[in-house]
Amino acid sequence: MWLGKIILLFKIPDLRKKILFVLGILVIFRIMANIPIPGVDRAELEAFFAEFEILGLVSVFTGGALETLSVAMLGLGPYITAVIILQLLTMIFPQLKKIYQEEGEAGRQKFNQYGRIATVPLAMLQGFGMLTLLQRQGIIGEIPPLLMLSSLLTITAGTLILMWFGELITEKGIGNGVSLLIFAGIIAMVPGQVRLMHESLVIDPAMIFTYLAFFVVAFFVIISVVLINEGRRNIPVSYAKRVRGMKMYGGSSTYLPLNVNPAGVIPIIFALSILTLPVMLAQFFIGAGGMIERIAVWVSAFFGPAGFVFIFSQFLLVFIFTFFYTIVTFDPKSISTNLQKMGGFVPGIRPGNSTTHYLKYVLYRTLPIGAIFLGLIAIMPSIVAMATRVEVFGFLVGGAALLIIVSVVLETMRQIKAQLQMREYETF
Repeated sequence: MWLGKIILLFKIPDLRKKILFVLGILVIFRIMANIPIPGVDRAELEAFFAEFEILGLVSVFTGGALETLSVAMLGLGPYITAVIILQLLTMIFPQLKKIYQEEGEAGRQKFNQYGRIATVPLAMLQGFGMLTLLQRQGIIGEIPPLLMLSSLLTITAGTLILMWFGELITEKGIGNGVSLLIFAGIIAMVPGQVRLMHESLVIDPAMIFTYLAFFVVAFFVIISVVLINEGRRNIPVSYAKRVRGMKMYGGSSTYLPLNVNPAGVIPIIFALSILTLPVMLAQFFIGAGGMIERIAVWVSAFFGPAGFVFIFSQFLLVFIFTFFYTIVTFDPKSISTNLQKMGGFVPGIRPGNSTTHYLKYVLYRTLPIGAIFLGLIAIMPSIVAMATRVEVFGFLVGGAALLIIVSVVLETMRQIKAQLQMREYETF
């Protein structure tokens, strides 16, 4: 069935052009991800990322570009961070909240423009921190001020180009551009993981049984991710009949979908950002000597990704951030007001404040399920690695990477199906 639809996609000129455009952008992205900045010791770099596994988690979102120190080493991280910060600021600045939630498409475009502007200083700051860290570790040599400025401008330009690519895909292609770029980066790491698995099997053939157990666990995890990611609580909504002139409007019934996981992958990104910060800061002080160095070494070990403290902290932070982010982005009062303006109401519930309280009632009973699910998915790589002693494909078994893969695949399939149905209706 899907094979026939894929063939049909390439038979329709407009859709074929969109798909080839997206594929072309993804190829350029992968080329950028493999162009390293000058003066990098590859052996030292590989040893550094092997020692500090927490940076390997961050590198997943750049498609491995961070591990090669390419011109796209920061990926879309600064842009995503900028948008998240602006969304959080809507709780503090009412004017910003009005732009984001009440001014429609024009307001969202203005909000996105603020995100683009904020991306520049964030990319410069993150690039400077990463280059300074690698310089102190001896992976790159001493960088003169002029060369440092040049490197920062190159890294920032790489992030801005990827941001532009994402917007081009959204506008002229199929699917969400930013999500597709992150998805392509994650998938690009699969061949390297297959190679590592093959090498481990050559060294120890008995690992085959461990890998089989690992893939059985992975299969059930992926099924649960799909079920929870697609799960939603449908709130029925009816519209009153209205007479305008000689015509009657309304009288229809629909529903308001409330996802079990309304926050998506954002809480996991929040949690990883906070948990990687102490380790990143500790690296600056390793080698300083004395008490400072001992504290830095202790912090690095204490917050290591294989430790119990890291696993527990990650679960707790993801659970908290799921509530926090949903409260920021989902406003029951605004939804209730909009329903009332359009003549809509929840059957059995009075419009206005009663509807607002009902939406909150449903949200606060659905949200804990999604929060617990996100927390478990976030810590799943560490649990599976400890249970099966397999770290290969760990990023595909749980965490943000798996949610991104599932969400992007499902959303892209929905958009392709909608495009095909639209062409079928036009033909009919």
